[in-house]
Amino acid sequence: MEYNIAVCDDDPADRAYIASLARAWASERGMGVRVAEFSTAESLLFAWEDGRFDILLLDIQMPGMDGVELAKSLRREDETAQIVFVTGFSEYIEEGYEVAALHFLIKPVGPEKLARVLDRAARNLRKSERVLTLEVSGELARLPLRQITFAEVRGNYVTVHAGEDYTAKMTLSELESRLDERFLRVGRSFAVNLTLVSKVTRREIVLTDGASVPLPRGAYETVNRAILALEGTHGTI
Repeated sequence: MEYNIAVCDDDPADRAYIASLARAWASERGMGVRVAEFSTAESLLFAWEDGRFDILLLDIQMPGMDGVELAKSLRREDETAQIVFVTGFSEYIEEGYEVAALHFLIKPVGPEKLARVLDRAARNLRKSERVLTLEVSGELARLPLRQITFAEVRGNYVTVHAGEDYTAKMTLSELESRLDERFLRVGRSFAVNLTLVSKVTRREIVLTDGASVPLPRGAYETVNRAILALEGTHGTI
């Protein structure tokens, strides 16, 4: 698989350095890669109209539109692009959840650390191709797992939320067996896509589409540990 990577940073030296690390990462793993460099968020948005990018390595503080606003705009167009913030500032970490950012790297970034994040991005992109097939009203519906925000059970039926709602006769346990590690069972009635979590409070999980799932008492820490485990790190996103 060939990956399209965009590096957006207003500092020419930082931009060239991150781009070189991305090319070295692909070369070491024998993968095809095309790396495009952008000095402004606006120039990346313009290029997006001609071709999407799989992985976005974004600075945050830039003239004009900043990296967070850029990520929000691109996320409305693409749910699968892997967004990584590469910045000298840590105060924007919370906002990263709003765009389902994969990771938050603080400059200066070492080759090994960026390589680990790019490995995770590649794995996520491969996973995004997986689908769930459901029989709904006598027809088969094929739903990419990456589009499923959560599922909920009511009686003998499970409703899967993936832009639209799809209801099929099965138990939640049966559905879980057909999902993957990005999904976590929450209480008796819900399974949540952890990669699409926008915010976790003591009372609920908020998804990137604005939907919310109630949290049972004592489940807050379990959910947060599951998110960190899925990310494969013990730090920030």
